[in-house]
Amino acid sequence: MSQTLTTDARPAPVFEIDPEAFWHDPYPALRRLRDEAPVAFVPQLGAVLMTRRDDIFVNEKKTDIFSSDQPDGLMTQLMGQNMMRKDGAAHKAERTAIFPTVSPRTVRDVWKAQFESATEAVLDRVRPLGRANMVTDIAMPISGEALKCITGLTQTGWAEMDRVSQGMMDGIANYAGDPEVEARCHDCTAAIDRYIDERIPALQAQPDASLLSVQMQAGLSDAQIRANVKLAISGGQNEPRDVIGGAVWALLTHPDQLRRVRAGEVAWQQVFDEYTRWISPIGMSPRRVARAHVVEGIALQPGDRLFFMFGSANRDEHVFHNPECFDLSRDCGPAIAFGAGPHFCAGAWAARCLVAEVALPMIFDRLPGLRLDGAVPFGGWAFRGPLRMPVAWDV
Repeated sequence: MSQTLTTDARPAPVFEIDPEAFWHDPYPALRRLRDEAPVAFVPQLGAVLMTRRDDIFVNEKKTDIFSSDQPDGLMTQLMGQNMMRKDGAAHKAERTAIFPTVSPRTVRDVWKAQFESATEAVLDRVRPLGRANMVTDIAMPISGEALKCITGLTQTGWAEMDRVSQGMMDGIANYAGDPEVEARCHDCTAAIDRYIDERIPALQAQPDASLLSVQMQAGLSDAQIRANVKLAISGGQNEPRDVIGGAVWALLTHPDQLRRVRAGEVAWQQVFDEYTRWISPIGMSPRRVARAHVVEGIALQPGDRLFFMFGSANRDEHVFHNPECFDLSRDCGPAIAFGAGPHFCAGAWAARCLVAEVALPMIFDRLPGLRLDGAVPFGGWAFRGPLRMPVAWDV
């Protein structure tokens, strides 16, 4: 837990990882970190990792120490300074401005019907085929169509929405500095700027509940509007896509738990909550240490880069019983899949609605006899999900 700065504090221990192995399966290394060095410097990532749930839960709220304002961070440099990279009054003002788009009422009254219509169209298109890749053929278009509506960039296709989202996600996780990854990210952000330019006149003439429109109505600056639309696309496409595909895989590989859901013993919302605990789609959130601080006896210095490791916190043995098991009877209340502080994911209500109320029940209802049809590899630690997922069903 947090402590005041004392002379007994020691530097963060160094913990080495194999980056490739960590990308394929971060959980063994994260467990060792929780056990041996819950606050440690990982040179391969160039950051201090905080891995225990209670440490993260307490310290993420301390924005005066663990600042989201990271002018040199990859997200700010590549996408502009969005509200996720601001603290205090600046963050609150922009979060308030976008609330009309993502509020529970707007999700219920505006977006849910559009989610249902788009999901029905996707499933009607694939159902006669009898087989598909759940990630690219089903979850990806469902997520992309939903994001088109919410952002206001309705002239784009779902495949383009996925392309620009993935390009930005790869860019902001490009800690190795690959120039090709950075170039693709720049191409994607430039495309989004063009799409925003195309939509502004129509939304000026006829405002709606979309993110682009409500920011314009609130009088945010052009830079603020563009940065926040890019933020929504970077997180609002890949994460719902990965949760839809991953949760389907979790149920198909745990047929006893799927039977409980089908029998009405367990709600689809619980599937969403347990899956996002078990396989955190957002595996970490970066911070800049703004002033000297001590956590677990480790001295942190101003300017240090620190990662709150949500993917580790949600498997913390100190908090969850048998955390590596997918268990729909679990109390997921302590989980922090969407964060724990003022930067709690603003799109959480929309994601819950899209995945738990619409996509999962419709997929299992419309694709009878749904089953796996091949191996399902996962990848990622900053953002994690299934890479491909061959499935088949009865036609």
